[in-house]
Order: sequence, then structure tokens, then C-alpha cells
Amino acid sequence: MLARKLSPSRFRNLLSPFSNAYLGTADTFDSPLQSVLVEQLSPFSRNPGKAHVGFYRFFSSVRVKNPVLSKFSVTRDGNFEEGAQKACSVCPGCGIQMQDLDPKQPGFFTQPSLKAPNYKKFKKMIPVSDESEVSDFVKKGLANEILDDVSLGKCEGEDEVFDKIPQCEDEKSASQKPIVCSRCHSLRHYQKVKNPSVEKLLPDFDFEHTVGRRMTSIDGARTVVLLLADVADFDGSFPGRAASLVFKTIDENSRSWKEGKSGNIPRILLVVTKIDLLPISISPTTLEHWVRRRAREAGAGKITSVHLVSALKGWGVKTLLDCAVKLAGKRGNVWAVGAQNAGKSTLLNALSKCAGMKETHLTESSIPGTTLGILRMEGILPWKVKLFDTPGLLHPHQISTRLTTSEQKLIRVDKVLKPRTYRIKTGHSIHIAGLARFDLEDSAVDSIYVTVWASPLLPLHMGKTENAKTMIEEHFGRQLQPPIGEARVREMGKWVKKEFCVSGDTWDSCSVDIAVAGLGWFALGLKKEAKVGVWTYEGVDVVARNPLLPQRSSSFEVAGFTVNEIVSKADRATVLKTKKTKEASGFEQAPDSDPNPDERSCATSSPS
Repeated sequence: MLARKLSPSRFRNLLSPFSNAYLGTADTFDSPLQSVLVEQLSPFSRNPGKAHVGFYRFFSSVRVKNPVLSKFSVTRDGNFEEGAQKACSVCPGCGIQMQDLDPKQPGFFTQPSLKAPNYKKFKKMIPVSDESEVSDFVKKGLANEILDDVSLGKCEGEDEVFDKIPQCEDEKSASQKPIVCSRCHSLRHYQKVKNPSVEKLLPDFDFEHTVGRRMTSIDGARTVVLLLADVADFDGSFPGRAASLVFKTIDENSRSWKEGKSGNIPRILLVVTKIDLLPISISPTTLEHWVRRRAREAGAGKITSVHLVSALKGWGVKTLLDCAVKLAGKRGNVWAVGAQNAGKSTLLNALSKCAGMKETHLTESSIPGTTLGILRMEGILPWKVKLFDTPGLLHPHQISTRLTTSEQKLIRVDKVLKPRTYRIKTGHSIHIAGLARFDLEDSAVDSIYVTVWASPLLPLHMGKTENAKTMIEEHFGRQLQPPIGEARVREMGKWVKKEFCVSGDTWDSCSVDIAVAGLGWFALGLKKEAKVGVWTYEGVDVVARNPLLPQRSSSFEVAGFTVNEIVSKADRATVLKTKKTKEASGFEQAPDSDPNPDERSCATSSPS
């Protein structure tokens, strides 16, 4: 009746207080009248299983700005504080604050719809018309067991019979799994980021402000820091910046403690991950000595202990867990710190399983930067010891940080490393895809041995140095990938060289390594001195070090391209392109070759 007596304009003014009404549950409104109005006008509010998000204006199809969403600020503090989990929901997989307001913002998630406990009981049943003459279900005697356990005379219908079937373990565990954000869901099931544009909206991770000030606090609980480094890229993945911050804190707090003041002196455990990627010929003692030497040269001298672990195989996990618990005491904090893709989340999940946890919640992915915020893991360590996972540190000096997702798959090492050895003379070069090149500029002997340790998916090429410019122009982005495509070659930046003077005393084993951060390394076996140059893109770290793996391959690679799927595919594309070009040019020249066919036929048929 009210709507009939008032004009549309006056009726609109009357409803102006409710013009921006949220289509959700009633407890989101300031007044009961507002919630009742929306309950009657919006059919969506009757279905709480679906998340219809947005602020809408009545009598208009234009969507207005969401005032609640505008106040939502993305942080990467995670659930470090005790009350953070209650104040805002944090994704248990990556540590980002979760929200269900906008799918184009970080941390978006959808609440799964509620299902009956037995909703899958008819899912695997086969229609009678599709079954064989005698069902396998009957052959195995499973039908008789069900009929024996359930009295059909007491059942009112078929549902009651199937309700007696035991519930599968995976169905029971599925109901207990925590809710994660849509990004973690996509990484877990599809190994890709659902919406890459959302990544650009995340604020930069300030390690010193977010983690450093909490980890190096002079007061409070005892601190244990797990410094992680990937054994296949030790120099590139070593967290030197975080290590310097912790060592500085150790020096300052040690002086305070000696003066009788309170001083929390952090304990550092250097954890070398993915040791299952190394050949079994290397001994743990040799590897530990090599790691300690490299750590000292990187400025990490005050290390409590070194741990060689493989989260995938479970090697060294129990020893690491016991050492961390012993150093942390009953109220300490254990922090996992490392570069992106160093294996922090995978290691912490392995620690959880070793501690007796049945399920692990951290998202594991080969894509760098999986963890977005600080994650406090409960119930893993005894007493009141807290375990924290932190976002991976971005190392711009690693060449892997400049590559796309498809290119990163090619340089990733997932299996045991295998050597590929060349015997080269002065004036020759070796390319690792389109990412690095080794030049032998001068040598006191006729030749040296160069062993390449990198992903087996990367194509190699050995040839004369004088043809290097032609290689860049004709083969980079084609046979030599990554980068994939000529456009990506230009985007990678400037190609620069770094020179080294190396020496050795035997050809039987490698005397020195030259490592390219994020890619791999060249292992050199030589006698006397030699001058070499390594080319890569500007800003990528290249270092000379003592050899990690002294052995070389029993067979040598030959000149030219290695047998590789990338090279074969590029060659087929080149042949096909050349064939099409010849066919097109032949088709265009055919009419010009015989401009007057009629006159030629007459001249041929006429007598001489």
C-alpha cells in the first residue's frame, strides 16, 4: 500500500538508508529492519551455501564500491600473534589473511557446501545394464558379507542397507581437512597459480621488519633459527642477508649477557636440503666439510650445527627435530628461514610427520614463493615450543627468478644429478641453454675437462668461440631454451662476462667449480693454469669455489647440440618453415618461368 501511494522518486528517497545493502546473512546489518528488508527482497540470502558478494543499489544495475572491502588491507604477518587466528582467518597453507569478499584480491576462499555424510554411497555403483553377466562384486563375496551383516527383514528400504557399509577413510579425512585459499587449492591440485594478476597486489615482504625484529628480540623466549640452503644451488640459495642479521644479534646480545643483562642469543642450525639429488658416491662427511667451508666464506661462522636432510626421503629429519627441540627448551621459538623454493614448507611437513602428526597442512609446490605470510604451526614440537614457517626470500641474483613458470620447469632439478663432460681446447665454448656460456680463453696445456651439472632437460652445445655471436642470433630462444622465444631473449637483459684464473693438478678429478646462481655449475679438471670466461645475464651471481662433486662422466659429449627434446622440436619447426618457404616461392615463380605457353607449343609443333 505504501508503494502505491508514493511516487517512485519519493519511494526511492524513503529507502535511501538501505540503498547500499549487503546481500548476506542478517547478522551483517546494523538494524533488524535493514536485514528484514534485504531478506525479503533478495532471493540469494536464502541460500547461505553460495557466497553472493557485493553491494548493490536498488532500482539500478550499477554495482557500487564495497565499503567493507575498501577497509580490507593485505598484510603478510600471518598468525604470529596468539590472537591473530581469532581476529582474522589465516590460510593454513600459505599464511595469507583469508577473505570471501572479492575473488580478485589475495586470500580469497569459498566456503564448501555442506554434504550429507553418505553422499558418496551410490557414486561408484554401476547400472545393471553396464555390468557383466556376473558382477565382480559378487565374485569377491562382498555382497554376501553385506547381506550377512544386515538383516533385510528389518530394513525399511535400500538406503538403510547401504548406510551399514563402512565409510571410506578418505571420506572421513576429507571432512577434517582445513579450508585453504583458492590459490593454495590451485597449487595443490593443479600446480599453478589460479590468478597470477593477484600476486602483484601483495605487498613486498620486508624480512627485517616482519620476521627479523621478532626473531632477534633481546627479550622473550629462546630463539632457534633453521637456515635452509638448497644443495643443488648452495651459493645462490644461501640466505646471507638473514644470516648477517642473526649473527649481528648474536654479537650484540652476547655482550649484553656478559655484562649481566638479559640477552637472547639465537642458535643457528644450517640445514642443507634436497641431498637426495646428489650422487650416492659423495660421503656425508665430505659434504659436511664442504658446507661448513662455504658457509664460513659466506660470513656464517657461528653455526651451532649442520644438518644434511632430504624431506622427500626422510633422511636426517629425526636428528634435526631432536636438535631443535633440545636447543629451544620448553618455551622457545623455532624459525625456518630460506630462499624461495629452498624447501621450507616441505621440510616442516616432514618434521610434522616425524613428530607423529597424521596430516600436514602447509602447501607444497615447485613454484617459487608458495608461502605468503608467517605461519605458526601448533602441536608439532613438545611443551610450548612454537614452530614458524616464513615466506621465501627473493634473491634477484638467481637467474631462476627472471624466468617464467614454463621456463622454470626446465631448469628445475627433480632427479639425481648426472654429469655431462666435455674435453675442450682453447678457443671453444659450451652453452647451457640460452642462460650461460663457458669460454676457454687460454690454457697452459692442450685441453681441459669441463663437466656440466645442471637439469637434464636443458640442452647443451659445444663449438668454437668465434661462432658465439651466430649462436645468439640464430639459436637462442629456439634450440637453446630457456628463454623460450626471441622476445624473451630480449627481455632477459644484457649479456655480460666474468673472467676467472683457475689452476689444478690433475685431469682425473675436478679441481674447481664455477657456479651460476639458480642454474648449476661447471666443474673443471685441469693441470696448471688456465684463463676462462663465463657469460650470463647482468646481475646474476657467478662464483668460483672448491669442487662439490669431483667425479666426471665416464663418456664424453661430442661437439654440437646434445640429444634433447627441445633441440629436436626446434629442428623440426625449422625444417617445416623452410619447406613452406620453398613451396611458397616456387608457387610464385612458376607463372614467370613460362610467360607464353601457347607460343612455345606452336613453335615446338611447327616444322623446321
